[in-house]
Amino acid sequence: MTLADLSWLALAAYAVHIMEEYQFNWRDWARAVVGLPVEWNDFYVTNAVVVVLGIVQAQLAARMPVVSLAFAALMLINATFFHVMPFLRTGGRFSPGLLTAVALFYPLGVAMFLAAAREGTLSLGVAAGAGVAGAVLMALPVAFLQWRGLPYFRQDR
Repeated sequence: MTLADLSWLALAAYAVHIMEEYQFNWRDWARAVVGLPVEWNDFYVTNAVVVVLGIVQAQLAARMPVVSLAFAALMLINATFFHVMPFLRTGGRFSPGLLTAVALFYPLGVAMFLAAAREGTLSLGVAAGAGVAGAVLMALPVAFLQWRGLPYFRQDR
């Protein structure tokens, strides 16, 4: 499969991941385990943005592989730091999204990097750029959740 093909599958995998998180009450888990001050509206908006990013990265895969690899990095970072590590840290408490993170995000994320390597578009710079972009994309919603309570960002005053 090409990077472009895998990029579309990554978007589909993310859609299934969102469904798993929703059905198993990710919001309450995130509040209890990670301590995020998250509401369902935050979940909806963030995941709508992820779907848009998924469409964009799949459309650009052939011309800008770093964009697709940033999405792959986002999936790998999400799987590792927001599902597998909390699962291990809590002694096996289920993390909504864990099943799809392990079964879909890891294989597809790795396959996307391997496809880029096969196609000759993976370099150290592309991999590093994708990793940084994926980390920033993962960190932004968490940072926004934390910052919105700061006086400077409050709109009720």
